[in-house]
Amino acid sequence: MAASHNLNLCSQGTALKALFTGYLIVVAVGYMMALVQIQFTHGMADGEFGLSIDDIVYSYYGKRSGSVLDAKLNGSMQVMAPDEDRAKILTWVRKGADEQAFYDNGIREIMDNRCIMCHSAESGMTIPDFTKYENVAQRAETDTGASFSSLARLSHIHLFGIAFIFMFVGLIFSLAAGVPKALKVTVIVMPYAFLLVDIASWWLTKLNPHFAWFVIIGGGAMAISFAFMWTVSMYEMWITPRRRRDDSRDALLDE
Repeated sequence: MAASHNLNLCSQGTALKALFTGYLIVVAVGYMMALVQIQFTHGMADGEFGLSIDDIVYSYYGKRSGSVLDAKLNGSMQVMAPDEDRAKILTWVRKGADEQAFYDNGIREIMDNRCIMCHSAESGMTIPDFTKYENVAQRAETDTGASFSSLARLSHIHLFGIAFIFMFVGLIFSLAAGVPKALKVTVIVMPYAFLLVDIASWWLTKLNPHFAWFVIIGGGAMAISFAFMWTVSMYEMWITPRRRRDDSRDALLDE
């Protein structure tokens, strides 16, 4: 008579463990790449390396004492042009961003040499097209942060995408038999709860900069829950079997 199969990570076959492990490794690398991307898109908003509350405020609420171009050229785009070119653009912005001066003072030439390789329709990137003066002039206005349309677009992408990621990470983790039920349920629910906190705080920060702290809290809590589920899952698949040869626990029944 065949022995009953135990529903826990420790007792799974090598093929299924390889499938789970491959997924977890790729998702972990993707998570790290997302952190790098956040550093480049938001972490330099205040002109200094590292994500800070000021970076969050400038990204969503805006730096309302200046323009978008001002904030970008002194922040994340600072490395894209030499000081002389950045100074010319900023001087043009602070003098009113006049259209004639845009061409007469060499701003058009600087944009062509330094910016349009990315800021053009041909690049395929979802960023402003700086081949047109109107788009440049719009970014020379007071910086009010992310637009509501961009927040709506990013919100639905993150809600769907991150929810799917944690669905499968959580499913693998749910087969871990060595975690108390209360802790397991808490860790599985955490990323969904704090994903909603994170997304909601983008919109709230757009209205009031004091909510920027919730962006940090939401993102940090998701990262902690991901790291915990990832580590426990890998441990129970590859380390636990060496210490516990016969694991009869059923993780799905909270045994």
